[in-house]
Amino acid sequence: MKSVAMVAAFLAAWCVTGPALAEDFAVVGARIYADPQAKALENGVVIVRDGRIAAVGSRAQVSVPQGMKTIPGAGRTLVAGFWNSHVHLMTHDLLHPDAADPAKLEGQLRDMFTRWGFTTVFDLTSSTASATTLRRMIQEGRFAGPQILTVGDPFFPKNGTPVYARPVYEAEHIAVPEIRSTPEAVARLDRQAQAGVDGVKLFTGAILGAEDVMVMPADQIRALTAAAHRHRLPVFAHPTNREGMNAAVENGVDVLAHATPIAGPWDAAQVRKLVSAHVALVPTMMLFEVYPADSTPVATVVQQVRALSEGGGEVLFGTDAGFMDVFDPSAEYRLMAQAMDWRHVLAALTTTPARRFGQSHVRGRIGRGLAADMVLLDGDPALDTAAFAKVAVTIRAGEILSSIE
Repeated sequence: MKSVAMVAAFLAAWCVTGPALAEDFAVVGARIYADPQAKALENGVVIVRDGRIAAVGSRAQVSVPQGMKTIPGAGRTLVAGFWNSHVHLMTHDLLHPDAADPAKLEGQLRDMFTRWGFTTVFDLTSSTASATTLRRMIQEGRFAGPQILTVGDPFFPKNGTPVYARPVYEAEHIAVPEIRSTPEAVARLDRQAQAGVDGVKLFTGAILGAEDVMVMPADQIRALTAAAHRHRLPVFAHPTNREGMNAAVENGVDVLAHATPIAGPWDAAQVRKLVSAHVALVPTMMLFEVYPADSTPVATVVQQVRALSEGGGEVLFGTDAGFMDVFDPSAEYRLMAQAMDWRHVLAALTTTPARRFGQSHVRGRIGRGLAADMVLLDGDPALDTAAFAKVAVTIRAGEILSSIE
């Protein structure tokens, strides 16, 4: 069940019309990278109608209809909308969206995500009820925001709630999602699938203290992974250390939600193991810089990402925003540039997650008929990877979610 299209993600792909009727417009004069492998299209034009891309080409090829609104792109670069494949919708308001001011929710989502070009986010721990409610409110047009995919409630081992998580659950009066028994956990997974989650998160290596990591039993990982795959949902693992990583990979998970610097450098055998199992990595590199420790050196994270990328593995972009209060992804881009070239970074932001999560038929590229999820950058990432963070305009399904204009 590794790279096949996921039904839940496929169902989410209908969301191409935006929370309000999107205005038709054209982006004119930008340098366009239609996908990570494409040559630059200079002085390009993209026509957007009804939330989809109606035409792409040079100004000599594509005429802008008279009277159509235009967004100036001269000196800028246009790429597909970014995916952040590791976030958390864990602020008080995001956990209780029904009780929050919609304008405040929109502002939080803008500050955390859309301001930085993220048109799709994958929430890797919140609550099933809050995340699906938040998504529904965006879909109903109550406020603007990114496409939200979510794992909802995660699965912690019995007596294995991470030390940093318990205070949050207590403060927000949310039941701690520990596994009481394997049958009970499978039944909960079935309920979450029915409620509309887009994936499953297992804490295969749960941090209980500075030197204390609880590894989830292999039989539970296998049972929950099998149940998730019956629903055609991808399984993410929080691995922490080598034991948590191996338990995840050997028992069927699809994505490692973090790098594992505490495990030391990844050698060729480890990379082959990940690649042969078709396990992707969301490295969250800046996490280890924001929270430095001698046991988790950033240089080791860079080595792991470089080794996996050069070995043919899949890397997905993710920042752990929401767990961290640092929303500017500039540090992630700087660290990723030490491990891979700008085209691989763009793929991690666009085509790789779109393909991995079953939406490559509608997102991840700039092409006729696709959803108008796009980011206009002040700069060219081919010249400087830092340009990925210089977001001028964020567009999802033809709606402008953020603009510095």
